[in-house]
Parts: sequence; structure tokens; C-alpha cells
Amino acid sequence: MRLSARVDYALRAAAELAAVEGTTTAGGSVTGRSRPVTAEQIARAQEIPPKFLESILLQLRRGGIVHAQRGPEGGYWLARPASEISLAEVIRVIDGPLAHVRGQRPEQLGYQGAARALQEVWIALRASEREILELVTVADVASGKLPGRVNELVADPSAWT
Repeated sequence: MRLSARVDYALRAAAELAAVEGTTTAGGSVTGRSRPVTAEQIARAQEIPPKFLESILLQLRRGGIVHAQRGPEGGYWLARPASEISLAEVIRVIDGPLAHVRGQRPEQLGYQGAARALQEVWIALRASEREILELVTVADVASGKLPGRVNELVADPSAWT
């Protein structure tokens, strides 16, 4: 699986926004939404080129992942709770559908002869990818508390090579 720099940066930006989600007021109550975070703050925290990040945040806004507000009190915040935003959703907003082969969806491919089973391999790969990317939310990443299935996979030393 290859992830573009845009996807990597989008996921990191979403995690930064999730980290400020549900901030508390001086009185101790939890606010309805997180405070806006500027693109500059996100870029600095995640070492993302600021101009590149601006275009990514625009895509995330158009995709319904973040909201934005202009002005001195402006910035970005998650459009929904981070626990409701999967990594797969962010990836789809930035790069489109998961698991394409030569720009086509696996079910649209037509292999012949000895290669016929490749279509099923690509579909299984996409299903496996989707299983993890739909399971993990932006909140999971921001908190560092990943689902058990992910921890099981990561615990296998062969996963790291």
C-alpha cells in the first residue's frame, strides 16, 4: 500500500485537530466543539509545508471532514467528533477510492488464463485494507489507543519488515 504525501499530511492534520477536540472552558465544562486551530499551528506541530497544508485543509473542508472560520478567531476544527471519522474516510476525501489497479477498481478488471485469480487477490487486499482503515478513527490516532485488532497485527515482528 502506498499513501501519498497529501494523505499522510491530511491524517496528521486531522489528528492534530482531534487532539484539541472537546477542550474544557475555564469553568470546567466541555465545549460543544473544539477551538479553531490555525493552519500555521497545524503546519508547525506536524512539520508540514504550510502552503501544501492549506490546499489539503480546503479538500478536507469540501469533503466534510473539517469546518473553517476566517478572521482573527478563525481556524479549523473537525466537522464531527473524531471518534466518528475513520482513516478510510480521510483517505477517500484526499485520494479517492481505496485499492485501485492501474486506475480501475478491482471488480472492473478482466484477467485471463493463469492470471484470472489476481482479481480476487486485489479484492481481498482492498477488503483487508478497508477493515483496518474503517476500524481506526482519528480519535484513536490522536489518543494513541489503537483498536485491539491493530495492536495484534503490530505485535507480529514480521509486520515491521
